[in-house]
Order: sequence, then structure tokens, then C-alpha cells
Amino acid sequence: MSNPTETPRLRLIVGGIAAAVVVLVVALVLAGGAPERQPEGLIGAGLPLSWAVPVLRLLADGAAIAVGGGLITAAWLLPANGLRAAQDAAMAAGIWALASVAGLITSAAVILGIPLSHLAEHASIAGGLTQVRALAVTVVLTAVLAVVLSGVRTVRGARVGLGLAVLALIPPLLTGHGAIERTTFWSVTATTSLVLHVFAATAWIGGLAGVLRYARDRTAVERFSTLALVCAIAMGVTGLITAEIHLGGREEGWGLITQWVTTGYGALVFAKTVAFAALVTVGWWHRKTTLPELATGNPAAFRRLAAVELVIMAATVGLAVALSRTP
Repeated sequence: MSNPTETPRLRLIVGGIAAAVVVLVVALVLAGGAPERQPEGLIGAGLPLSWAVPVLRLLADGAAIAVGGGLITAAWLLPANGLRAAQDAAMAAGIWALASVAGLITSAAVILGIPLSHLAEHASIAGGLTQVRALAVTVVLTAVLAVVLSGVRTVRGARVGLGLAVLALIPPLLTGHGAIERTTFWSVTATTSLVLHVFAATAWIGGLAGVLRYARDRTAVERFSTLALVCAIAMGVTGLITAEIHLGGREEGWGLITQWVTTGYGALVFAKTVAFAALVTVGWWHRKTTLPELATGNPAAFRRLAAVELVIMAATVGLAVALSRTP
């Protein structure tokens, strides 16, 4: 006989994936970051392979969030019963590793502008690409993480795994918008802000998913509520800094304000800001209404609102991936 909680859980997963993919595609198309077909007569990686790069990045980010959520649950939110969460995190780490391998291969072909079948002939050149090297480090770290987590049986083991997961998040972030001029103060500031932003987002989204999946008791939810508040503040501050530096505010005044309706990147920043404001509002409603109801033994309202919150978060992850690929 099937578990009655499996159907709504499956619906939530499907809804979150659908929201993330649809937002990713629409955002790339509207903001000008979508892959374009090569002119007639020119050889390139091909449109399907070019689209595979952001989709694989989305898959890797989703798996990373699942790893983070499982380990935060096992290490802090629900340490007395976190073995299941740690084992699920091990499976997610394997998916993260596979998505990173596929992302490495497709990214190399797209950057070099060659079909996938010709990549082996250009392996030495591909190995010199910064993006490929960063993904290779992530592949190694996530593979090690999957192996380590498969044997985790203690809170200490979950905390070690959490440290490895944090390290695995970093390499791809060092090759983005803010890392082009690595020797400048603003580049270092933008990259540091981006890293902290991703840490906070992973903990916030993963933590909520962990609470919803593994624990709905008052203690775990109250711990997550504190974590969510810290993450929201960190995301707001670092997101503003990263976007403003990228939009040229350090040289031209408040670029974020003047360009978020005149450039594709700025428009995505604006959309992400709206999504962030919606999440903060939902968080406030949790504190005001659903947490008191949960304390009285009625978790239904918390579950419903948390599910809506997770779908919004999934859409925001789609926006973030599109943002990372929009000039």
C-alpha cells in the first residue's frame, strides 16, 4: 500500500522542477542570454548542446541544495534522527557529481565551439579552460562527498560532509561575472559576495526542504526559522553588492537602479529581487501565523505555506542560473 504522503511530495518535486525549468528558459530568452543558432556554414557545438549547459547547471544546483538540506538536517536541525537525511544527501551528491561531469563536457564543447564528437581531439585545449578546471574540481569533491556520505552514521560525519559540500560549491563561482578581473578590489568583493550569497541560498532552500521532508516538530522548525532569518539577511546584502558591482555602480553611480529596466541582466536582478521580497513575506507570515499553529499541534498550515515557498525558491534558482549566463 502506498504512503499517503508520497503523492503530495511527488507533486511538490514535479512542481518545483517545472517552475525552475520554465523560469530558466523564459528568463534566458527574454534577457538575451539564450543560446543562438550558428550562422549557416559555421560549425559549432549545436543548439541542443548549448541549451544543455544551463539545464545541467540547474540540475547540479538543485542537487547541491538537496545535499545541503540533508546535511543541515542531520548535523543540526534533527541530529537525533538524521541518518536518513545523510543517506539521501549521499544520493544527491552522486547526482551532483554526474551533472558536473556532464556540465564539464558540454561546457568545454560550447566554449570551444565544436561538436561533442570532436571534443576528444581538443582535450588538451579544453583542459586549459578555467571553467572546465573549476568543474573538474567540483567533480572530484562531489564524488568524494558521495563516497563519504554513504558511510555516515554520526552527527560528526554529517558535519564533515557539510564542510566538503561547502568546498564543492565554490569552484564554479570563481569563474563567473565577478571573477573576470581577479586582481581588482571590486572583483574580489563581487566574488566573495557571490560565494556568501550561494551559501546562504543553499542553506535556506535546503534547510526548508529538509524540515518539510524529515521533521515537522516545533524544535526543528524553530531552529530552521533562526537559520532562515540569518540567510535572508545575508542574501539581501550580498545580492545587492554583487549586482551593483556587476552593473557598474562603482563607476557610474547606482547602476542597479538605472540599469535594471534597461539591460537583460538588470531585468533579471529586478525579477530576483521581487522573488526575494515574496520569500521574505512568506517567512514573515510563517513567524506570525504558521509557527504558532504548529506549536499547538496543527502542522497543516505550515506544510502548505512551506510547499508554496519551496516552489517560489525553485523558480528563483532558475532565475539565478539564467542570471549567471546573461551578459
